[in-house]
Amino acid sequence: MAANTYKLKNASDVRRGGLFGLLDNLISLNTLFKEGVPVHILPHIIFLTALGIFYIGNRHYTEKTIRKINALEVQVEDLRADFTTLKSEYMYATKQSEVAKQVDRLGLHVLKEPPTKIIVPKE
Repeated sequence: MAANTYKLKNASDVRRGGLFGLLDNLISLNTLFKEGVPVHILPHIIFLTALGIFYIGNRHYTEKTIRKINALEVQVEDLRADFTTLKSEYMYATKQSEVAKQVDRLGLHVLKEPPTKIIVPKE
């Protein structure tokens, strides 16, 4: 049996077709790195990378805060509706006629005539 071998492709075959071959021909990194790694650009690249990471993090934080604000607005509207309902029930329950109905069960009655003043003679 024959041994397995790899068939090597020509460099012209690799660059010949497709989108990536076209991009490789247009943007050749070999010319950029011909004299070595351009270290003088490195601080700018690091700064732009840090700025991009900060921008992405800020965007995530902002969207999370907006979601929290929307949830709290819904909760405030629910609490406002509950407050209005409870306030109207309280106002209705504290009317004199409603209080009279509640204390009537306890045996207390509303006076029909005004109270009289009792005067005790001094001896």
